[in-house]
Amino acid sequence: MKLLIAVIQPQKLHAVREALARIEVTRLSISDAFTYGEMAFYDGLEKKMNLLRKVVLEIAVNEDFVEPTIECIRQVARTGPGGSDEDGKIFVMPLDRAVRIGEMVEGPGAIN
Repeated sequence: MKLLIAVIQPQKLHAVREALARIEVTRLSISDAFTYGEMAFYDGLEKKMNLLRKVVLEIAVNEDFVEPTIECIRQVARTGPGGSDEDGKIFVMPLDRAVRIGEMVEGPGAIN
């Protein structure tokens, strides 16, 4: 089991959710977040960046869904053919234990 944390641009949320549903990844948590960018260049001028609004998706998946989920998010969350540094990131972490509270199910079955 893995926990994927995807930080994406807010305007991509709807498209990412629809794409994830097509590959049968439907259970996720969504939070608003702000990231801090150090410097950026606009029209050749260096400008300080403050807080940038992002959306954070937390997705617990079984091993078979890790790569398809990553690829799905990568393809849909990009802002163009070349992408952008501000498109976001995906973090993949081991998930030692999952427990579904209502049905008292543990392990990979608790994720489904």
